[in-house]
Amino acid sequence: MDLSLSPVFLSRIQFSLTIMFHILWPVLIVGLSIYLLGVEVLWNRTRERHYYQQARFWQKLFFLVLAMGVISGIPMEFQFGTNWSGFSIAGGDIFGHMLGFEAAMAFMLEATFLGIMAYGWDKVSPRTHLFSTAMVAFGASLSAFWIMVANSWMQIPRGGDFIDGSFVMTNSLKAIFNPDIYWSFSHMWVACLEITLFVIGGLSGWYILKGRQIRFFLKSFKIAAAAAVVITPLQIFLGDGSGQVVGQVQPEKLAAIEAHWETNPAGLGAAWKVLARPDPSRQENRWALEVPFGLSLIMTRSLTGQVRGLREFAKENQPPVWIPFYSFRIMIAIGTALFLLMLWTMWTWRKGGLEAETAPGQRKLLWSWILAVPLSYLAMETGWITREVGRQPWIIYNVQRTSEAVSPLSAGPIWWSLLTLGALYLVLLFVFCRLARRVISAGPEADHKEGG
Repeated sequence: MDLSLSPVFLSRIQFSLTIMFHILWPVLIVGLSIYLLGVEVLWNRTRERHYYQQARFWQKLFFLVLAMGVISGIPMEFQFGTNWSGFSIAGGDIFGHMLGFEAAMAFMLEATFLGIMAYGWDKVSPRTHLFSTAMVAFGASLSAFWIMVANSWMQIPRGGDFIDGSFVMTNSLKAIFNPDIYWSFSHMWVACLEITLFVIGGLSGWYILKGRQIRFFLKSFKIAAAAAVVITPLQIFLGDGSGQVVGQVQPEKLAAIEAHWETNPAGLGAAWKVLARPDPSRQENRWALEVPFGLSLIMTRSLTGQVRGLREFAKENQPPVWIPFYSFRIMIAIGTALFLLMLWTMWTWRKGGLEAETAPGQRKLLWSWILAVPLSYLAMETGWITREVGRQPWIIYNVQRTSEAVSPLSAGPIWWSLLTLGALYLVLLFVFCRLARRVISAGPEADHKEGG
């Protein structure tokens, strides 16, 4: 086995594997909890049985995803001590606070009401059960907030001072509510909703194509489609706001994302590159397909606004270019495609194509929704790649380099832990797929007795 790769690189690969696998589940935990809350509210208001059945069916998938989220998140937290002790020393004060807040406020809130949500349908009143579902949904979103606070602080460290290499927090509000958190949390929370809507819509589309319980799954498909009409353009708007913050506080990240090497002269707008072949060694692009004035218009709302180029920053402080440049464009392309899918869906709905008699015939549309499930996840993963790789070479922006944050380990132990985690995640994914297949194949149970 080749152990020549550096401990820093291997530790980064291991953490990337851990977080990219773990994040598959929290996004659905947040989104499904909101969906369950929505249909349960509708059931309490209308007493229409199909809303009750929606809640009972999708709740089974929710608890399966919740278990995966808890299990897959454990190795991630241990890595701060095993692989990133330098970072733990430098940022332990705020990370200890934020993760502690998540456990004390969010996780405990969820844990308190999960039992009622799962088993209380026939044991408590509908309003009591609705309250427990609301608390679980709130706890899931609150958990996402504290995790985003911790990550946002790494992007813009505020609210304290670094003394002898360690961060000492003096203003918790300033540390929590830095300029990045408003846009980053909103962008991530809406991403949770968007992915969940496409998971629900995609699975519902599969049932409709198979001709199974069409009326039930046409209802969930329409709920997902109607919500996605609002969510998909909202996510594009929030992504633009996040980009504005990056341009203001992390200009070298923006320059790397856009492969923008040279600051455009005053009065001459910067082009937006659709595709390019960046060459960091030459500090230029070998070729580029450009939209004239596009980058200036996007970032400054002016055709001639100035955007700082990557050459303004020392080479040792420049982020990689290839990865954030293309991961960002994959995210943008998928986001645009999902928005167009919504327009197509609404047009079909308006033309009467989403009735019980006509919906199974919309094969191209339904298959597009099924394909949108992995694509929505890919958009989320590439968005995080853009955010995290674009921050390099810093783990705490402009304070601590990633190379300074790693634990004093040799490559060998990291290799074995990396392989072990990879094997563990494959097993977990296999188990989840088997169990999820049972839930999906069984479909909704028709004999549920309404609670209360």
